[in-house]
Amino acid sequence: MSDRGFAAQLAEDLSPQDLRHVLAVFRTDVERLTGTLTQALQAADEARFRRAAHGLAGAAGAVGADDLEQACRRAMTGAHPMPGAMLEIDASAQVALGDLAAFINRLDAAT
Repeated sequence: MSDRGFAAQLAEDLSPQDLRHVLAVFRTDVERLTGTLTQALQAADEARFRRAAHGLAGAAGAVGADDLEQACRRAMTGAHPMPGAMLEIDASAQVALGDLAAFINRLDAAT
């Protein structure tokens, strides 16, 4: 996580409705792209794995999910074997989704 925290910049820049939309898209992207990563891993398709990691890195960066973004960027380099990279991405994705849920709970409490 950045010093500012999950979605902090978005919360400053967007209306609550737009912020909720962006966060919903992020959740969908995490679910879809981690699925794609799993499929690429099972097929031993490194190119597809790197493309999906690239997409997930961008989505994570957009909402301030820094640990997930960095895990994906490491996977994009191919420096780690795909199974290890997938474990790191999965763990970071779960943390990011937890941060997302906590952020939404704070939004709900503020309204």
